[in-house]
Amino acid sequence: MAKTLIAYFSRADENYFAGAMRYVKVGNTEIVVNGMKERIDADTFKIEMKDPYSPVYMTCIEEAKKDLRAKARPELVSLPESIDGYDTVILAYPNYWGTMPMAVFTFLEAFDFTGKTILPLCTNEGSGMGGSERDIQKTCPGAAVKAGLPIIGSQAAHSGASVQKWLSANGLS
Repeated sequence: MAKTLIAYFSRADENYFAGAMRYVKVGNTEIVVNGMKERIDADTFKIEMKDPYSPVYMTCIEEAKKDLRAKARPELVSLPESIDGYDTVILAYPNYWGTMPMAVFTFLEAFDFTGKTILPLCTNEGSGMGGSERDIQKTCPGAAVKAGLPIIGSQAAHSGASVQKWLSANGLS
């Protein structure tokens, strides 16, 4: 039986929502992932930076921009021992400067995704998937990277129908 892993990066604290700042205890990406876990049988892994970005939104985005420019690979709190037992990896993350957070690159570069299917899901406030699908394909050349699902972050709690349709279209529900 095919096995699925949901690997995700999510940020709580002060976030940007449709033109305003708001403090949240659970990040938008994690909200979507929590809803997804109710729909499919999958293991989950939260990608967490050993030294997280600032809880202040404007400082966080500057730190993320600096890491992007430096092509940094932040150290993670942990990694799964292996992803060998998974056929499909749902990779969920917020859009940071037109791509994935650098910590997601750290995660991807730690494993060989040859023969695996990667389903990207990107929360954003209007910037869509950015170049993240292309970046995943470049980082994981042996993987089948399917069309991603962009979710407006401020609508994360109401994304169930579109997530369900995307999961069904990809044979996961």
